Amino acid sequence: MIKIKTREEIEIMRESALIVSKTLGMLAKEVKPGVTTLQLDKMAEEFIREQGAIPGFLGLYGFPNTLCMSPNEQIVHGFPNNDPLVEGDIISIDCGALKNDFYGDHAYTFSVGEIAPETQKLLDVTKESLYIGIREFRAGNRVGDVGYAIQNYCESHGYGIVRELVGHGLGRKMHEDPEMPNYGKRGRGKKFKEGMVVAIEPMVNMGTHKIHQHSDGWTITTQDKKMSAHFEHDVAIVDGKPELLSTFKYIYDALGIESDEEDEFRAKKLI
Repeated sequence: MIKIKTREEIEIMRESALIVSKTLGMLAKEVKPGVTTLQLDKMAEEFIREQGAIPGFLGLYGFPNTLCMSPNEQIVHGFPNNDPLVEGDIISIDCGALKNDFYGDHAYTFSVGEIAPETQKLLDVTKESLYIGIREFRAGNRVGDVGYAIQNYCESHGYGIVRELVGHGLGRKMHEDPEMPNYGKRGRGKKFKEGMVVAIEPMVNMGTHKIHQHSDGWTITTQDKKMSAHFEHDVAIVDGKPELLSTFKYIYDALGIESDEEDEFRAKKLI
């Protein structure tokens, strides 16, 4: 069952989402060659608790860490470990926070130092597909409209769209209805209504869409061992249109990047 949020609940969720955004922004300068993902995980847990929130992933379904850390061919759900990051790596950092009984949950794929041009293109296209999908998340449209838009754009660049893993509704639970696949057909699936909140998260592979799930029950990699990228935003329908609750602004501020990509999805400017 889809749980519609009031305006007041959406504002509470915005606070949780922005805690995740600020956490990713704090980590942005720390993602560099030589650092371990376990070190980043510890920084994130401390930062989230300092904001008066609880790490949303820690203990969820038995997950043992604050962050899902998925480098290179790992798609999602990777465990932080003591292996140092290496120049040319990419790493998806997926983070959640729980405050005032509502979750925030979003992700960004970072480059580690200089990366190959073809890898940068994968990151660019995946992030662009996120906003292409968000534009379709409006009252009266359907789940398939978002999935089709993401799939069509990414496959036009020759990339594979993961089928087994999807975005989701968000609220008092980390995963609520509806499921939000990154593939689909226009006009299919559940209809979007005012007050819905979802996490839209394209997971895009440089090669095949096929995956391999590891025996640890969590880690998922591309079957052909090629790179995978993952970007995620929390989005609400407000006045019939998509409005971002999360932001990459803090990441961009940390890295000195100027961007207006989020402006069309904001009722007011973030400061």
